[in-house]
Amino acid sequence: MSKNLYLVSLGCNKNLVDSEVMLGRLKEYNIVDEPKVADVLIVNTCGFIGPAKEESLDVIFELHSQRKKDSLLVVTGCLTQRYKEELQKELPEVDLFSGVGDYDKIDEIIAKKESRFSDSVYLLEDEKRVITGSNYHAYIKLSEGCNQNCSFCAIPNFKGKLHSRTLKSIVKEVKYLTKEGYFDFSFISQDSSSYGRDLGLSDGLIDLIKEIEKIEGVKSARILYLYPSTTSNELVKTIIESKKFHNYFDMPIQHISDNMLKIMKRGSGRKRIVELLEMMRGAKDSFLRTGFIIGHPKESEKEFSELVQFLEKFSFDRVSLFAYSDEEDTKAYEMQEKVPRDIIDKRLKIVENIVQKMHNESLKKDLNKEIEVVCTGSSSEHEYILGAKKLVWAQEIDGEILLNDSEVGELKAGRIYSAKTTQLAGDKLVATVTKTIY
Repeated sequence: MSKNLYLVSLGCNKNLVDSEVMLGRLKEYNIVDEPKVADVLIVNTCGFIGPAKEESLDVIFELHSQRKKDSLLVVTGCLTQRYKEELQKELPEVDLFSGVGDYDKIDEIIAKKESRFSDSVYLLEDEKRVITGSNYHAYIKLSEGCNQNCSFCAIPNFKGKLHSRTLKSIVKEVKYLTKEGYFDFSFISQDSSSYGRDLGLSDGLIDLIKEIEKIEGVKSARILYLYPSTTSNELVKTIIESKKFHNYFDMPIQHISDNMLKIMKRGSGRKRIVELLEMMRGAKDSFLRTGFIIGHPKESEKEFSELVQFLEKFSFDRVSLFAYSDEEDTKAYEMQEKVPRDIIDKRLKIVENIVQKMHNESLKKDLNKEIEVVCTGSSSEHEYILGAKKLVWAQEIDGEILLNDSEVGELKAGRIYSAKTTQLAGDKLVATVTKTIY
């Protein structure tokens, strides 16, 4: 008799890949939308910063309050890896715990009803995962862990140093997924531009791009999470010259002040970062995404003003903003000159206003133009209005396009179309489909 499974994947898309691996190991279960009918409930947690940790704990307590008698509540992922001793003592609500090394053993953990924390992180090899949320797009994880030493980040403490998948393993997975109908891929890791360094590759992403370009079924690809000090000019040129990888550049720079970049231990100064950004911005139809941390310890008004001035001059397409989170086991945690919370909030609002205007200007660049889009199914506005994303955009994070008309008949989710944008409604482009491409 089959059993029911309810799974919540929190945090980043790297976590999502691990959740999809667990779903692949638990195919005999029926996936349900209601926790109260589940025999097994799994929470794949995030433990990166304070708000993410709070969300993970809130979800655990909420599921415990809803679950039925004799069900199993399993908690895994970054939060449990980071605080495994504390959580096992303080969370009697949870039946089983595991960390970041046992996603492919989740079926054994449940069957034996034994918590498990392996010493090494999990790297996907031959496991078949269940792709969620799309019939055309998949995330491909390149590596686990990180060799960087950023002052604000605790990830290396609980995920360890860089561990890259072999190029053969990645190519094999992409080939398999293209045969299953997937054609759009986002390649991800903590520091994607360091991919392969632990395997002896000097610029592993260049090797990856060349191999992925040989796979016929790949129609669209992008790389997420480049790191300034490990991104070479040659890598940027290779992306620009690629026929399958978009000129999509996602490089969180965190700050622009030389002094703050040094304090943050980012490994690159303003001059090098600007050099990379200008190369990226100069590429045809380029799309730039970045991220900044506001209120890191020792950030003075002068350094914050330098960041504001930079944002007012340089054009990004999307920017993620994070209020500094004081995380134990990081170098920033030990710093004395903390920025008061009210000042962080004030600075954050200033930057948010600039970023909102920048986002709108980026959308306006596509107004009254023919663009390639992928139909994503029902939109967030209404179930009877179809949504889409621009083909170059990353899944979910870069926005939504509303398809209000079609000149090619009925539209299908997972198909590529040419569409003419007609207006900007709030933060969404509105478009009419004019042609089927794929």
